[in-house]
Formats: sequence, structure tokens, C-alpha cells
Amino acid sequence: MGAAASTAQQTPHRRGGTPAGLYRPRRPQASPLYRLIERHFREFSTVYDERFAPRWGYWRPVVAEVVEKFLACGILKHGFARVRCGSCRHEFLLAFSCKCRYFCPSCHAKRLALWSLWLDETLLADVPHRQVVLTVPKRLRPYFLYDRTLLGDLSRVAARTVTAFIRATLGEKGLSVGIVSSIQTHGSLTNWHPHLHLLVTDGGFRPDGSFVHLPLHDVATLTEAFRRAVLRLFVKRELMDIDTAQSMLAWPHAGFHVHDAVWASADDKAFTVRLARYCARNPIALGRMAYDEHDRAVTYHSDKTTGPTAGSETSDALEFLARLTSHIPNKGQVLQRYYGWYSSRQRGTRRQANGDAVEQPVTLVEPEPEAVREARRRWAELLRRIFEVDPLACPRCGTAMRIVAFITEPSTIDHILEHLRRPAEALEVQSRHHVDLTRLPRPGRALLGGRWVARMGRSPGRDPLSPQR
Repeated sequence: MGAAASTAQQTPHRRGGTPAGLYRPRRPQASPLYRLIERHFREFSTVYDERFAPRWGYWRPVVAEVVEKFLACGILKHGFARVRCGSCRHEFLLAFSCKCRYFCPSCHAKRLALWSLWLDETLLADVPHRQVVLTVPKRLRPYFLYDRTLLGDLSRVAARTVTAFIRATLGEKGLSVGIVSSIQTHGSLTNWHPHLHLLVTDGGFRPDGSFVHLPLHDVATLTEAFRRAVLRLFVKRELMDIDTAQSMLAWPHAGFHVHDAVWASADDKAFTVRLARYCARNPIALGRMAYDEHDRAVTYHSDKTTGPTAGSETSDALEFLARLTSHIPNKGQVLQRYYGWYSSRQRGTRRQANGDAVEQPVTLVEPEPEAVREARRRWAELLRRIFEVDPLACPRCGTAMRIVAFITEPSTIDHILEHLRRPAEALEVQSRHHVDLTRLPRPGRALLGGRWVARMGRSPGRDPLSPQR
């Protein structure tokens, strides 16, 4: 019985008793994207105006800012947190992240985890949803590259068109349609391809709160309405004249396309959330990228098996960087928008109406060890949900570990890494091996009988591993 108990203690568990895998810190410098940027970005920024600006637009300062943060993401020498087990005192270092969206694959995945939790817990109604993908012809796509405010206008036009279509199909003008709009600028080969993914309620809400389902419909009608609305937008913004717009209306294949065949039932909310995450996915997937340092080439594999973007494409390293950095959003640019039933205004109105209702008796429950809603937004919980590993499970005894300090001072960082007796770069590559920081030498102290004591005749000095004050 004692052996069984010891074994159970050694196996970390998630909440609910399900075994969880041990967390192994990622190795950012080993990824092909990191190696590509570290090796070529300086040259890329130097030749950009001459070589790439005519095709990819003017140089945007936000590109250099994001890349600089990305190169520091997950690297110990740029700051870290100390994580300690309260039971066996085992420790390891956790490097800070860059939190960049639509560029860093790791940080964007964390953002998607947070966003999907909010969708699941707060926003999405328990009704069927449908994905609506709307694309524009190649002739119009360069306009969005040079004027990115057009992306927001395109999203508003699409939301109004879809709402009007559902109302007209059901014959009820007072319906409120819930729409989550995700703006994407990338195609399957990281090419410039601005388009929209809308997660739409498959029907609309009446003023009394009841939901009306959308019947079978003809998507060709929606496509034509979207085409006319976009061309009207371009004429209004003085990006084309009326004659050009009229000529594009006469084209039998104008390049506008609407696809709405992906449907999620009200009972499968998990699929609805996964669909939303797909709509807001990162422009690049590391598993589909291969970088050849010798040939200065990048091969990227498409996620499609048919169509013009199927297969793979090999390009020059600098050319690939030009394509990839074009998808970095500007500061403050909103790429997820909410309309109708999911808009902030309507949600606020419903909250006020519910607040005026007669209060129901409150059911008292025992508090959990930590607030669930807050815990789910923590780094550890996000990794549990994404990778099914527990990053705060002690690899020695299985006890929950906790963060005890954040180290940001460069001199302290260097001091700690020096005492680890290995350079920071080597530690990052070998970060899967946890280091017992309690066994490291401390300035002015000596190890005696398993305890650190002050040396005779010397000041004990400051512990470089102590929390910053």
C-alpha cells in the first residue's frame, strides 16, 4: 500500500483526477522561423525599400518592433520567472513571452485559447452556427495591402449584407443576427489574400428573445449581394469610378465568392469554438515550414490538397520574409469584430434588462482553491487546454508548483545564468532538463550539511535568486 501511495504521488494529475503530461519548455531557437529571422531579418530590413516596397507596400515600423519582441520570446537572458515546488523545493526557470499576435505561433495560440474561452463562457448563444467565408477578386486585393482600414470596412459591409440576407430569407426585418467576424490576410501559402471568416448564427433572434432558424437558401443570391456591396464601397471610397464598377458587374466570373457549407449544431458548442479558432488562426504553421540555411530557401506546404494553392512552394528567404511580415497587423488594428446579437451594444442592453429583473435566491457553494475564471486565464491553465500537459506539476513529486519571482534586471539575470555554470543559450536548448536552483552556489555563502551558511569573516551578500524588491 505504501508503494502504491508513493507511485500516485509521483504522477501529476489534472483537476478531476485525470493524469496530465509533464510540461517541457519549448525551444524557440530551434524552430525554423526563429533561425530564418535571426539569420536574415537585418539584411531584409536593409534591402526592403529597394527590393520589396513596390510589391508589398511601404516599410511599417511595427514590423521591426514585432520581430524584435519575437527574437526575445522564450529566451532566458531577456527575463524569466522562478517556479518552485512547495513540497520538495524543486525549481526551474520560465522565460517570458512576447505576446505578439498573428506572428509568434506560440503566443498567438495562447491568445486563441483565451479568446475561445471567452467565446465559450460569455459570448456564443446555444443556437446553431454557420461559417461564412467571403473572398474578393485578385484585382481588389492590393488595395487592402496599401490601405488596411479597408479591411474594417469590408468586415462591416459583409456583416450588413449577411444580416440583410437572413432577414429577407426569413421575411422578418426585426431579427437580430449574431456575427463574429475574423479578418484574415493570408492564404494557404502565406500569400496575400485578404478575406473574411464569419461565424454566424444560423438564423436570427426576435425581440422577445426567441430564435428563428434559417431554412435552405441559395448562396448565389448572397454572393451577388456581397459583390454589389463591395463595389459600392470602392466607389464611395473613390478607389474606382462607376464605369469600372459597372464593368466588373458584367463579368461572368468576377472573383467574388461566398462559401457557407460548414454548419455547427446547437448541441456541439465545442465544434463551434474550434471553428472560431480556425477562423482566427496564425498566418504560419511551423509544422508546414522548412528552412534551408545553405540554399537560403524556405519551403512552405499548403494545408490544401486541391486547388491553385495546393502542394508546396519554395522561395528565397528574403521573399518569404516579405510575404510573412505583410500579415503583421498595425498597432490597434482590430481583426475580430462583433455585430448584431453579439455586438457590445446589444449585449449591454441585455445585461441591463436582466439586472432589472426580480432577483432569484442565491445558491451558496464552497469556494474553489482559486477562482476558476481567473485561473483559466493563467499560463498554466492555457497549456493544459492546448497541449494537455500540466506545466506546474513538479516532475519529482507531482505537487503543484508556483511562481515565486519575476527576474527582469539584466545584471541579476546574468548572475543567475552564470551560477548555473552554463551559458544562457545552452540552457535554453537544454531547458527540458529541470535545474535544482537550491543547490547552486550563492555569493558569500558555503554549503555545510546540506544548508547554506555565511562564510566566516565575509558578508553573506545578496542572494541573486531572491525575489526582486
